[in-house]
Amino acid sequence: MKIIAFGASPSKNSINKKLATYAAHLFENEQVEVLDLNDFQMPLFSVDIEKEIGHHPLAQAFLDKMASADFLVVSLAENNSNYSAAFKNVFDWCSRITVKVFQQKPMLLMATSDGKRGGANVLEIAKNAFPRYGADVKATFSLPSFYDNFDSEKGAISNPEFDNQLRDIVKNIGL
Repeated sequence: MKIIAFGASPSKNSINKKLATYAAHLFENEQVEVLDLNDFQMPLFSVDIEKEIGHHPLAQAFLDKMASADFLVVSLAENNSNYSAAFKNVFDWCSRITVKVFQQKPMLLMATSDGKRGGANVLEIAKNAFPRYGADVKATFSLPSFYDNFDSEKGAISNPEFDNQLRDIVKNIGL
């Protein structure tokens, strides 16, 4: 079984990519591919640019990655209570090719931030919106205060309470 994981942030040190990577590797004996959102940088979507160039090949490449997955692990960065502009742009380009961007794939949907709410706003938006775009959201998880609860050197959640919550979610998904 193949898991595609990504943090929906263009940051080179994305805390959401770190969380997604950690969570994806909690599923035992599965093949994991971690995507870097920077590999899918496209011009800012507009119908004028789309008319000029058609469907962007990087949007199709992202959709191909989604198609290759049996399961998705997505952790959303929260920028001003919403998706990061970089993720929204990839999403917008992809949705012009197919509205079912996530292709009915089962998904663990997460968010983290350096604040106490752990990306709760963007997680709520995505939990409600993503099913309309082909996500089968099996569970959600929010990690608050990332820098207090995650050991970046070890690449793992350091707070036992949150780590156990995530491990229980992974166990209950039961891949």
